[in-house]
Formats: sequence, C-alpha cells, structure tokens
Amino acid sequence: MSKKLNLLMVSMLALNIGAAAAAPENYPADYQKIIDAAKKEGKVVIYSTTDTAAAAPIIKGFETLYPGISVEYNDMNSTELYNRYISEQASSSGSGDVVWSSAMDTGVKLAIDYALPYKSPEAGKLPSWAVWKDTAYGTTYEPLVFIYNKRLLKEDEVPKSHSDLAALVKSHPDRFKNKVTTYDIEKSALGFMLSVEDTKNDAKYFEHLKDISSAGMVVQSSTGTMLERVSSGENLIGYNILEPYAKTRAAKDSSLGIAYPKDYTLVLSRVSFISKQAEHANAAKLWLDYVLSQKGQDILANQANITSIRDDITGDNDVAGTTKLLGDSLKPIPVNESLLEYLEQNKRLEYLKKWRATTGK
Repeated sequence: MSKKLNLLMVSMLALNIGAAAAAPENYPADYQKIIDAAKKEGKVVIYSTTDTAAAAPIIKGFETLYPGISVEYNDMNSTELYNRYISEQASSSGSGDVVWSSAMDTGVKLAIDYALPYKSPEAGKLPSWAVWKDTAYGTTYEPLVFIYNKRLLKEDEVPKSHSDLAALVKSHPDRFKNKVTTYDIEKSALGFMLSVEDTKNDAKYFEHLKDISSAGMVVQSSTGTMLERVSSGENLIGYNILEPYAKTRAAKDSSLGIAYPKDYTLVLSRVSFISKQAEHANAAKLWLDYVLSQKGQDILANQANITSIRDDITGDNDVAGTTKLLGDSLKPIPVNESLLEYLEQNKRLEYLKKWRATTGK
C-alpha cells in the first residue's frame, strides 16, 4: 500500500471520528467541551438493573457515536444495586458514574442523596412527570402486564383485570394451587414498589391479593424466573411483569401469552441520574443525554424492545403508540418524592407485615 494511500485512509478515519464525536444538532453551543472532556476520561461506568442483553444495542450505539469512550456496564438486581451503591458512596470508593434503575422509589431516593444536578438538553422532550428537579430522569415507558401459558389457559379464561385474576383463582383453587407468580416484595425492591403502587390504584388491593394467594402464590425475585416458569407450565399466570422482557420472550416462545389489565395498567419508567462523585462526570452526561435522545430512544424501542418515553421515534413502541393501545387505563408512576413514603423503615416493615399476613408468605 502506498504511503499516499495510507495518509489518505488515516485522514478519512480522523474525519469520521471527528464527525461521530461532534455535538448533536440543537444542543448548547458549549456542549463540545463536554464531549472533549469525556474523551479524555475515556469511559463511563453504569450501574443498572437493565439486562446486559437488552442494553447491548444502546451501548453499541453510544460507543459508535463517541469512539474512544467505552462503557463499563454493571447489570444487577435492584436490591443489589441499591446496597452496593450506598456502601461505595459512604466509603468514597470507586462506584458507578450513572445509576439506571427499574426500582423507581429507591432510584429517586439515591438521586436525592447522591445525584449531580444536570439539565439534559433532552429534558424538554420528556413528559413533565418524568423529570425530577433536573436531576433524576425517567427513561422508559413500560406497562406492567399479565403473562400466561397459552397451552394451558384458554383465551377466554385470561383475566382482563386484577379483580378478574382474583376471582379466577378463588373460584378454581385446586387448578391454580401454586400456579400464580409475582415478585417477592421482600427480596425485590422493584416488587415492593409495584405492590405499593397497586394499592394507590386498587382500593381492594389487599382483598384481591388475599384471593390470589388463597391457592398458594409463588413469589420470585427475578422476572426471568417468572417468565421461565410460566412458559414451562410450572406456573400458569404471572402478574406485574415488565412488558419489554415479556415481549422479548414471547417473540420466540409460542407458549407465552401477554395480557394488559384493563382496570389499570401501571407504567414504570427506569430512573437514571449522574452520581455527584462520578469519576467520569462528562462521559456520564453524554450517556444520559444519549439514552434520552431520539436516537437512543429509537434504539431502546426498536432494538432492545423497551418502550420509549418519547413520542417521536420510529414505530409505535413509544408513549403515543402505547396510549393508542391502552388509553386511560395507563397509570404512569411519576418520578418524584411520592415514591419515598414506604421507604421509611417503620412504614416499610408495617407494609411487609401486612403483605405477609395476607399472602401467607
């Protein structure tokens, strides 16, 4: 290869890298300074509850847009993330630059105590309930669904509401003995939060919970386990299941069905913030902005199968498409201090005690 051709290829590569790392259109004029500083930092450390497989497309997109900035991605369950992050912050040891948690209550709690305030250029494209004091951001729009085994449950038996589910189990206790599954709210921070949110939308929540538990309810700490057990037929129905994981599994598993409760459908939004002690604060800003951007949200919706919190992405897997499908039954959980009520220790223990007494767990 000639020296002239070598030089040409190097020049073209430099131009491509420069173009890839340029500030997005309509961002603040000084945003390039953040990009340049982030490139010097060289990486961003993410603490997340989003499965690595689901996050892989957006990690790839980010590293392509910002070559030279690598993503160190740590996938944990919600309780592990919370405990690890608090411990590291207390000891001022190395920790995540960005937290991205599906447990919205503990995510907001961590943001209040440890987040770096940062107004994302993308904030104006989000629903107002998804932005807390330019510090914590809702990043997704995920309905909580019922799942069921299509081989063992007829279509006309599939519950259409939480009260339908309770009535179905109560009227067929032998058939549904140890066949309904949901989160163990003591082991899953996400499960605890969803249970509390159920009480806000269902005046008869504990009555329905008692009926669902009457045949013996099976509890798990992970969504993956519930999907697997319903698919195999070990369990027949699961509830409060994150739609993205259910849709991804159902796309390749003909045994798994999905139903949306019509009385109310909780909508979760994964909470993200930048750590006040972030070692790679500029790279963290780039990551947060990318996840919230039209490009990042399009990847989440159409490659990771996680519903976008925006309404301007390609296809219907966003707020607009979900609203068209489910309308007024949607109940988004807001990113704010209302999530903190049951994180107070005595109140949390009292709630757990009532839940255990109702379920027999």
